[in-house]
Amino acid sequence: MVKAEDQQGNAPQPGGTTASAAGHQSHAALARKYRPKLFSELIGQNAMVQTLRNAFASGRIAQAYMLTGVRGVGKTTTARLIARALNYVPPGGGDGAPTLDMGEEGEHCRAILESRHLDVVEMDAASHTGIDDVRDLIDSAHYKPNIARYKVYIIDEVHMLSKQAFNGLLKTLEEPPEHVKFIFATTEVRKVPVTVLSRCQRFDLKRIEVEPLAAQLASIVAQEGAEAEPAALMMIARAAEGSVRDALSILDRAIAFGSGKITAEAVRGLLGLADRGRIFDLLETVLAADPGNALKSLASLTNDGAEPAQVIADLADAVHAVTLVKAAGVSDPATSETERARATGLAGRLSMSALARAWQMLLKGHEEVRGAARPLAAADMVLVRLAYAADLPTPADLMRRLGDASGPGGERTGGSISAAPAQQKPVQAAMPEVPPPVPPVVTPTAAPAPVVEAEAADAAPLKAGPLADPKSFDDLVALAEQKRDLKLKNALTEQVQLVRFRPGHLEINPLGSAPKELGQELMRKLKTWTGRVWIVVVSGEDGAPPLGAQRRAREAREIEQIRDHPQVKQVLQHFPGARIATVRPAATDDASGEKQEPDGEAFKEDGTNP
Repeated sequence: MVKAEDQQGNAPQPGGTTASAAGHQSHAALARKYRPKLFSELIGQNAMVQTLRNAFASGRIAQAYMLTGVRGVGKTTTARLIARALNYVPPGGGDGAPTLDMGEEGEHCRAILESRHLDVVEMDAASHTGIDDVRDLIDSAHYKPNIARYKVYIIDEVHMLSKQAFNGLLKTLEEPPEHVKFIFATTEVRKVPVTVLSRCQRFDLKRIEVEPLAAQLASIVAQEGAEAEPAALMMIARAAEGSVRDALSILDRAIAFGSGKITAEAVRGLLGLADRGRIFDLLETVLAADPGNALKSLASLTNDGAEPAQVIADLADAVHAVTLVKAAGVSDPATSETERARATGLAGRLSMSALARAWQMLLKGHEEVRGAARPLAAADMVLVRLAYAADLPTPADLMRRLGDASGPGGERTGGSISAAPAQQKPVQAAMPEVPPPVPPVVTPTAAPAPVVEAEAADAAPLKAGPLADPKSFDDLVALAEQKRDLKLKNALTEQVQLVRFRPGHLEINPLGSAPKELGQELMRKLKTWTGRVWIVVVSGEDGAPPLGAQRRAREAREIEQIRDHPQVKQVLQHFPGARIATVRPAATDDASGEKQEPDGEAFKEDGTNP
């Protein structure tokens, strides 16, 4: 805490220096000045602190620790605090024991926190990547510590070590001397070999949430003798994306920019942000399919200092906020009451498909704007694309509109927020008809056969001319077989649930095993085979089971029914190993006295064809 005045009576200046010392002392960055010196000062890492506290209290101290997380969450700071806790000795002397409760500064604390302790060695793996560096470290690890309890090696950015360096470190990690502890820190834990990870106790340091980070910034502002608007601190916390170091760096710039007074307007100009209210206005304009006013709004924002890429990112954040409200009824705690009200209003007027489409287009557009030679022009094109896509109906809506010839047009599920939904006549799904099971008929024979073998009658083949016209989904499958496209027939029979069918309109739900381009391929081939354009919609709605599954279920029912037939029971008793493969209807006599097979082919009593 900065005192009210120094010994000469000089009042403190914003930034933590007095007037007399301002010209003689260099400014210490806030990220260094307010680095935590105790575990209680760490924010957002309660789970890790509690685990370490219990482990130290019970004596279950690991030989090596792996600290992971994004930049600025406190990995190096935590490593130094662990080293301090391992070597903590009370100021009065004595052996003591490793502890996280370091109420007073111990004998080794200041030297460890300032990275100048003999027995706490810090190494940057980004500049010491080779096996020689690790070999020197391993050789020195065999010697006992000079003055501390443990010799602690802190290796930052450990994922930068070479493969040979990791291999050289493995044996020492597996069986280190009792007086040696290793603490590793990395932002790329996936690049660390699993053989190293398995020998470490791993802690994943979390990103700091916006609200606790803003509260920490407010505390630091008060200690610096500056003033800050709560909205400005929320902007800084949101822009830091969970990194305390980034937040303190922005805060340092904001204090200097505003001469000790931090306003939301100043932070917005410093970071190139746009007013959140104007962002929601721009989002409404774009999704109302008004590209002209959208471009004017974007030009106004950029003239006021907003970066084009940041505007697109802010639009994506606004879409995310609206989607949270619509999907789960929750709001981002980092948003203001006004922003929550705007998000709630838009959630009631936009469909989920429109929000998902806007998110995808803005996410892709943000990449384009960031890499474009002319960012403003690229941002203009993103807004134009989004405005013209906002009024487009979804494929499912288009199919229903075209299929409902008797009604006024289907319900509007596009993205424009200016159109009211129209009434729609319900569309009855055309489900494939499943023929009733054929009653089993067994013709007596002189000697029993081991297997009752026949097949259920297939659907009549489709009588297709040069241009076929399927009237049902079964006709469509038969058309694929007639065209000898067995791959497509198998996909339609085994890998597709039928949701709806009308001539010219097909809605299917492909299973996970279906080809990814099945819908496009089906549209192309149906246009070639039938001479007309078919609308094929890939839907997530549950449909009828695949035709193959229906057929197998029907055959299983027929087999179970025929098992109870007396003659079949006699056959199975005489042949215990026999099984019923398939079932088909028995031949019947026609008017001429000839037997007629189920498929229409006649034969005489002696079994020969007439």
